[in-house]
Amino acid sequence: MSRPAQRIISIEGTDPRVLFGRHSVFLSLIEARLGVTLTARGDEVVAVGPPEKLDAVARLFIDLLSHLEKTGELSERYLNYAVTVVEDGSDGPSAQLEAVGVPGARQKITAKTLGQKNYLETIENYDITICVGPAGTGKTYLAVAMAVAELKAKLVSRIILARPAVEAGESLGFLPGDIRAKVDPYLRPVYDALYDMMPMDKMHRLMDNGTIEIVPLAFMRGRTLNSAFVILDEAQNSTVGQMKMFLTRLGERSKAVVTGDLTQIDLAHPTTSGLTLACQILKGIKGIGMVYLTENDVVRHKLVGAIIRAYERYEGRDDSARRNHDLQSPNAAPTHEDDEE
Repeated sequence: MSRPAQRIISIEGTDPRVLFGRHSVFLSLIEARLGVTLTARGDEVVAVGPPEKLDAVARLFIDLLSHLEKTGELSERYLNYAVTVVEDGSDGPSAQLEAVGVPGARQKITAKTLGQKNYLETIENYDITICVGPAGTGKTYLAVAMAVAELKAKLVSRIILARPAVEAGESLGFLPGDIRAKVDPYLRPVYDALYDMMPMDKMHRLMDNGTIEIVPLAFMRGRTLNSAFVILDEAQNSTVGQMKMFLTRLGERSKAVVTGDLTQIDLAHPTTSGLTLACQILKGIKGIGMVYLTENDVVRHKLVGAIIRAYERYEGRDDSARRNHDLQSPNAAPTHEDDEE
């Protein structure tokens, strides 16, 4: 084991109350995660520990100071994520996330993790994006944000959001009301994302005139979608036939995003999931980008990531199992060395 060493880190110009957290909770978190001892002395932090750990601490504080300069705040979620990144020997995520954002929404929406950054860049650069990841990684939210941004920029003329209604077996006729009332319970997460992107009255106006359309997946059959941004949410609950039907709806000047979580398949026979097959047979096709997010990209409550890891351990879905499912690295840019021409 390396002999303990010391590193002095300047935090001049930074409010230590924000950087350290209430009752220095952030310093304690860093100590626990990186196995070092931190002592605050005026405008400096003295770090003591193994030399290789001190290198990570130095990279971490550079990142945290940059993050604070840009945002003015520091959350436990961001701190945990930054520690995870520097532990792998990389620079912190702040500088890499700096230029990423989604214009046009009511509030500034940016990638919070490198996986999300890759996701947004893939949507921008590919006509079809397939994103697989656990709950809380922003799959639906960021797809809707990009759709709204492209609509406002007049890159598309409408947004179409589809979701399988698995619980009702795609047979919604017994529910009261018109089609919107019938499918509302299944599409609520999509509505929630839209509410954050634009005023409610404008959203309802765009829905009324057909600019924004929210439909169950079964109602997509037979359509050709031109100049549209099309999102298929909860795609793990689509059948093989439904997935093929959805992807072949794409028309001229259109873009499609497919999102899903392969650990939450509600089909009677999970092996028939259209998303599972699509991930296997569409990889490498020119124009299709695939993104795989992990628990490190979870942006909900900090416990969500821990819950996901616990279930993965219980169900035997460890890293080697992911590799056996031929899933690529979540933070790597999409590669298409074997693209079909």
